[in-house]
Amino acid sequence: MLFSLLLVAAAGMGAAGVPAAPRAQAAAATAPLDRVVPAPASVRPGGDPYTLTDRTGIRIPGGSAEARRIAGYLAGVLRPSTGYALPVTTRDGDGIVLRLGGRGTAGLGAEGYRLSSGSRAVTISAARPAGLFHGVQTLRQLLPTAVERRTEQAGPWRVAGGTIADTPRYAHRGAMLDVSRHFFTVAQVKRYIDELAMYKVNRLHLHLSDDQGWRIALKSWPRLATYGGSTQVGGGPGGYYTKDDYRAIVRYAADRYLTVVPEIDMPGHTNAALASYAELNCNGQAPPLYTGTSVGFSSLCVPKKVTYDFIDDVIREIAALTPGRYLHIGGDEAHSTSHDDYVAFMDKVQPVVAKYGKTVIGWHQLTGAHPAKDAVAQYWGYDKTGAAERAQVADAARNGTRLILSPADRAYLDMKYDKNTPLGLSWAGYVDVRRSYDWDPGSYLQGAPADSVLGVEAPLWTETLKTSAHLEYMAFPRLPGIAELGWSPAGTHDWGAYKERLAAQGPRWDALGIDYYHSPEVPWPAR
Repeated sequence: MLFSLLLVAAAGMGAAGVPAAPRAQAAAATAPLDRVVPAPASVRPGGDPYTLTDRTGIRIPGGSAEARRIAGYLAGVLRPSTGYALPVTTRDGDGIVLRLGGRGTAGLGAEGYRLSSGSRAVTISAARPAGLFHGVQTLRQLLPTAVERRTEQAGPWRVAGGTIADTPRYAHRGAMLDVSRHFFTVAQVKRYIDELAMYKVNRLHLHLSDDQGWRIALKSWPRLATYGGSTQVGGGPGGYYTKDDYRAIVRYAADRYLTVVPEIDMPGHTNAALASYAELNCNGQAPPLYTGTSVGFSSLCVPKKVTYDFIDDVIREIAALTPGRYLHIGGDEAHSTSHDDYVAFMDKVQPVVAKYGKTVIGWHQLTGAHPAKDAVAQYWGYDKTGAAERAQVADAARNGTRLILSPADRAYLDMKYDKNTPLGLSWAGYVDVRRSYDWDPGSYLQGAPADSVLGVEAPLWTETLKTSAHLEYMAFPRLPGIAELGWSPAGTHDWGAYKERLAAQGPRWDALGIDYYHSPEVPWPAR
């Protein structure tokens, strides 16, 4: 599919949905090869630039279906702004060449790519389609920012000469979107997917259930969606995804080489389910729907057999809809569940996930139970997290549990930037752009082996966020920094250099209509 036209719908719109003031476009100077976010693994500048013209074609030697689809995506980005036809062809020649396989690609792995630019062609080579797609995202950033606009713009359209060779540091580079506290439509989720893809994020973690709403329709327990999904924080109308809606999100993400990781939070954060079915409660009485923001008060009834019939049905249906490897079972803030019940619950639920062919991810409280052999723990602790809890997670990591790092005072995109931020929360403190970027996943959790880190993830909780503009204001400019921590080699990590590269992204977001926080820490170009 072509780059989402949904990004166009909000172009020039501010956080309140009103036209924003015109912003100055960046000059069409040739961007240096090292100006990319995330920072590439290797850059060798040199030689003449490549210039797109009305005679440029997009060439796919070998003509594989995946390469053709990626070429169509690229053409969809470039045609509106350049005004060029940019035909996609399997014929050899100069121009933009997307090469899948062949010499020199074996060492690039599943997601790496090589981009070479000279006077006659710009060539992106990769061993696998995901790498080719990531190379296309780099090419976008090497072109003038006006290339992102949906109306014809003045050129020239130059790509600096030289070579980039690039592979990711971590396999898991994720972003979580909470659609439970406030519901977001399929179109809004697709818009966010497009924004994630620009920065080589490869996992979309969807938080599909919580106290305030159940967001996926299941045949076996229909009231979960029709009743449990009927409201949201503040008492709005809520909403839910049909199975076809969910499949559409999964397909759209897959087309951009993101894997969807669904989360059904349990045994806590379950009031929407408990309100939908009385039998899931220990006392057999359904509580009212909940539209507040407190946590820790709800729990599935651990001793009841029906609880595990319910969980088996839910996991079976969601696993069947989800081609990805992982299924997230939550497990945090289960304050209404005793420790013994929590351990017993997780001992019963993890095998159900395996039964349906998925690997468990749980919030790091899972390490206080008995993590399954291949389980992944997602760490969301922060500076105030106690030493014993940190040590528990590190001990699990030493015993084989893989880690996804999402420290709340670094990676939580819903934390306020400062005391004046109109959106978000501050229970983990204020998280400015530098703090969000300036940490190393490989050494962050003391006692955890560096090779236990599967990757990083940037959660975006939505207690206070209701619109796409709200999501963007909190995600940008912090999201690209988390993406860089996941992709780029540790040796490239430098705030001074990063903030300059980040500043260059501002005009691109302006062109795309992304409403971002104009952080005073970043030397943005004049608007």
